[in-house]
Parts: sequence; structure tokens; C-alpha cells
Amino acid sequence: MPNASTVQNSYINREISWLQFNARVLQEAEDETVPLIDRLRFLGIFSNNLDEFFKVRYATVKRIVEAGKGGKSELGGIKAAQLLEEITQIVIKQQSHSLEVLSKIKKSLEKENIFLVTENQLDKTQQLFIKDYFLRNVSPALVTIILSDIVKLPNLKDSAAYLAVKMVLKSGEKQYALVEISKSMDRFVVLPEKNGKSYIIMVDDLLRFCLDDIFNIFDYTEATAHMIKITRDGELDLDSDLSKSFMEKISESVKHRQVGEPVRFVYDKTIDPETLNYLMTKMGIDSHDSIIPGGRYHNRRDYMSFPSLGRADLLYEKIEALPVKGLSLQESIFKSIENKDYLLHTPYHTFSYVVKFLREAALDPKVQTIKITIYRLAQISHVASSLINAAKNGKKVTVSIEIQARFDEQANIEYAEQMKNEGVNLIFGVQGLKVHSKMCVIEREENNKIKRYGFISTGNFNESTAKIYTDYTLFTADQKILKDVNKVFSFFEVNYRIYRYKHIITSPHYTKKALFKLIDQEISNVKAGKPAYIRLKMNSISSFKMVDKLYEASRAGVKIQMIVRGICCLIPGIKGMSENIEVISIVDKFLEHTRLYIFCNNNDPKIYISSADWMTRNIENRVEVSCPIYDESIKSELIDTFNICWSDNVKARLLNNSQQNDYKRNNKPKVRSQFALYDYYQKKLDN
Repeated sequence: MPNASTVQNSYINREISWLQFNARVLQEAEDETVPLIDRLRFLGIFSNNLDEFFKVRYATVKRIVEAGKGGKSELGGIKAAQLLEEITQIVIKQQSHSLEVLSKIKKSLEKENIFLVTENQLDKTQQLFIKDYFLRNVSPALVTIILSDIVKLPNLKDSAAYLAVKMVLKSGEKQYALVEISKSMDRFVVLPEKNGKSYIIMVDDLLRFCLDDIFNIFDYTEATAHMIKITRDGELDLDSDLSKSFMEKISESVKHRQVGEPVRFVYDKTIDPETLNYLMTKMGIDSHDSIIPGGRYHNRRDYMSFPSLGRADLLYEKIEALPVKGLSLQESIFKSIENKDYLLHTPYHTFSYVVKFLREAALDPKVQTIKITIYRLAQISHVASSLINAAKNGKKVTVSIEIQARFDEQANIEYAEQMKNEGVNLIFGVQGLKVHSKMCVIEREENNKIKRYGFISTGNFNESTAKIYTDYTLFTADQKILKDVNKVFSFFEVNYRIYRYKHIITSPHYTKKALFKLIDQEISNVKAGKPAYIRLKMNSISSFKMVDKLYEASRAGVKIQMIVRGICCLIPGIKGMSENIEVISIVDKFLEHTRLYIFCNNNDPKIYISSADWMTRNIENRVEVSCPIYDESIKSELIDTFNICWSDNVKARLLNNSQQNDYKRNNKPKVRSQFALYDYYQKKLDN
């Protein structure tokens, strides 16, 4: 439970709330109803999330402290220095708990004849295999740093794991070294199967076993190896050199991130104090850094890629993505959406419709222009190849690509250069704003007139994440909506012009005002005795202005239901402030990513799908689009999907002042929303 100081001024601190979200991820690793290997992978997600948290959020709070600011206004009523300490204490407890969870998972794996062995548990055959594997696959990529003559340690790579080696020489002197565990190495080495049993060794332990091969030039009597990891500030500091292009500045800043200021130091808690002090002195670790004792292994994010070993019985059953009723991958999507909107809900529906639509546009002689926003692309992107194909076919292709998409900057730069070389017109967003909207508009000549087709989404146009992220995508030929979308692309080209939109809601200029107006209508209706409610589904809510507006609606008597996956600074259920607000969070097999706003509007619901969470950055500092839904059948579908999620009493957690992540339980029939949604769409196909 968070310290009472983290709940002040009617808000839960966003950093503390995020850590409680990550605790929900850890709950999935602990849940014995989750398939065993997937539990291990959730443990990897928990660790990966924590790495990014320290790179970004912890680093931001640390900057506030180092600037000599209290930070209370930015942090919801808690001083920055105090918050750093509370974060560290929470993380230490979570890390300790995660090790207990890992231990239980390992015992369960052993019952399934899967054994994670250390360097001390190898038989002769396995030892020979490992020696050969080391020489062939590990030794050529090994980076080893001898520390004796170095006054200060070289900059260790961000989030890379190192073995800190202490050798006691025959002379009695001590020799220290670091062995980098390169990302190019497979973290898990599968040993030959024996008597129907599978054996896996971590590459860390393989290196421990091979210390004699690594340090054979030293005459030592004893050698010990303990893992350490450093996490660095992930903020990009852009060069002010006017002679450099924006892309060059981003690229150089990404490289600099690898040697940014340290913000977290994790070490094996069994390391001897002498070695620990030696390393911390060399690295210049100070009291503002989060120093966290950990287990034998770090970079547990690698468990995300734990080998399946052919054990499908220990993994979630892969679902077969369903078709959208009325849309066909064998027929023209243009013709299908000409007179009717269609909703794609991944991963329940196949993402292939997006790629098919773009490929069709690339080949269609009547298509003249394609405009699309790109935030995060798949490693091998069929979306990008379709856009390049269109450019080669003479279409005017405009791509607004966000090369400041955090931790995907370099990948986006590489795709941007590839598309530019193929004749695609690139727009690098808007100065001072990230382009986070997800939209595409295609102009097609029909009967000597231009007709627009397109799609607006809640998620990235990414084939890989579409298999595990829940997202809505609206395919439409509604000329009113697409005229507004086209204006957003005009804004990208001419930033000083502020356009007005009749249908979509856009950030940074109109989102807060438009949402306040929709909330005010519900307040007016409830005061007039009319039906009123608000139903919201999003990833995060941390804007105090938006929280206060919902409190106002609650005090007026508007019933508010919220499904928030991650950060929730709002405190529901407080008498006189938020007693009419209920909040749940769903963490399950898929990552909940849909953003949906439903306003009762006197029983004539106004419904929007959106790229925007209710965070200050989404409302004030990004280009976001919320799209109205006009098709009555899609409105009903979206209401159904919200209700199914709200009914979840298996994977839903209650978000409240206690921050305990208690599961939502009741006496109603069990509803696991992600499974129920698949059944819902299957039935729609059958009817």
C-alpha cells in the first residue's frame, strides 16, 4: 500500500499509481490459472516496464530534485525528494515479491520436467556442450573490461546486464573486471534433452561456468561473479545546432541516451560489500540514484522471450483472428465501405484489413493521394511496404512519422529514410508536439470528383502489436469526418493555421474544451432529471483538470464508470467528491489499449473512439484525434464491448484509495471479458 503522503489534494500520485499498475502485471505472473510459460513472460513484462519507468518517470522526478525544486504542484502534493524515496521502497518490495513469484514458477516448471539449471548443476555431457557452445557462440561476442587501471568506470550501457567479477590473485591482490552480457547473445541456452526432461541454463550462468576460459591469463585462486545493471535517464536532449536536420538531432540524441545520467543501480544482494563499494565508487553512484538490491539475475525482461520448448500446453491457446462481417480480404474494401462504416477490433479481428486497404490503394489507378500518420511500426512492416509500393506507382504519398516515439526513434528513422528514398513525402510532426493520432485518408477520383476513404484508430498501425493489443479501427467513407481528418494533415503542413473541425475532436487545441462540454451536458441533464451517465475506457488518466471535471460531474449526481488499464490519479468512491465514480482495471492475456468515450446525452449516446488518454500530454502537448461514431450498429457494438468489459469479474481489479488491486468478485456468472469478446464476435459472424 502506498504511503499516505502519496494520496493528497484529491489525487493519487501518478508515479505511485503506475507502480500499482505494474503490480497488476506481476499478479498475472503469480496467477496459477495463467499458463506456466506465459506466467514467466508476464514476469518479463513486469521487469521491462520497470526499466522504462526508471528511464523516464523516475529520471524526470530526479531532474526536479536536482534543479532544486520541490515539485509538489507537478507531482500532486508530494515533494520530489520524498517521492524518490517512496518509489525506491515500493520497488524494493515489488522486486522482492517478484523473486518469490519466480521461485514458485520454477518449482512448477520442474513438475513439468523443465529445469533451469545453474553452472553448479551440470553433468559431464552438459559441461562439454556448454564449453563448445561458449567457444562457438559466446566468446566471439564477449566484451570484458579490466578495472584495475581505470580511475573511473567507462559508461556502462543503459539496461545492459554485467557480471562483476572479483578475482583473488595468488599474490593476494584483488583484480576486478566486468563481463557484458550482450543483447546479441541468446539469454536462454537450451541444453540437450535427457530422459524426456528439458534443461535450460541462463547465459549468465554459462559465463560463470566459463570464467576460467575468459580470464585464463590471470593466476588467481578464487573468482566470484555477481550481476549488476544500471538504468540511465531516457530523456532526449536535442542539439540546438541549426545546421543539423531534425532527424540527425534525434538520431544523435538516441545514441547519447546510452550514456545518459544513471538513475537506478541494481545489484545481486549476495555481492560482498567490498566489491559493491568498489563498483559504486567507480561508477559515481550517488544518493539521488535508486540503489536496489536484487536477485542473482537482472534483465528479467528477457523472460518475455523464454523458449516455448514445443510445450503448447503451457501457453495461452492462440486465437484465430476473426473476419469482420461484411468485409472481405478477397474483394474491394473501397466498395465495401462506400456506403457503410465498419469497425475492426483487434486482436479479435484480423489486422490484415488495414494492410489490404493500403495495398488496394497502392494499385488502384483511381487513387491519387494517401496520407497517413505513423507512430510505431512493426520490425518488418507491411504497412510501410504498401506505402512505398504506392509511391512507386505514382501516388502522392504523405507520411507524418513521429521520430520521437519513445524508444522506437531509431527504428522510425530507418523507415523514414527508406520511405524518403522511394519518393514518399515525409512530415516530421509539429514543432513542440508529438503526433500521436492514428489516421489515414485516401483520395480517389470518381466521376471527375474526388472522394475520400480512410480509417481512424485507437492504436498504432503495427502488425506485431495488433496481435496482442486491443484496439478499434473505424473504416469509413463519411466525407464529413474525412474532410476534418484532411484538415489535420493540412495543419501538419502549415502549423500556424488553426483549423476548426465540425466532427472530430483534436488536441492540442480543442480536446479539453470539447470534453468539458460533453461532461457539462451530462451535468445539466442530471440536474434536469434526465438520464445521464459517462462511460470511459482508456489507458491512463492523470490530468488533474480532467479529474476535477469528473469530480464535479460526480457531485452533481452523474454516474461514471471507468475502465483504466494503467495510471489513475482519480480516487473513486469518496463521499462528497467521487461517490458516483467507479473504476476498474483489466490486465489479462492481451494489452488493453482501446480508448472509448460514451456520453448518455439523454439516451441518445454520443460515442467517440480516440488516440488520446486523459493525460496532460495527450490533451495539451500532442496531436490527437477523437472520432465520433455515427453508424447506429457500430454504436451498439461499442456499447456492448464496454458492457462486456465492465462485467469482467475474473481479470478486473478495483481501483480505489487503498491501491491494493483487489480483484472484482461477485456472485454473478464468471465473465472473463477478453474471452467473452471473442465469443461475442464469433456469434456476430454466425448470426
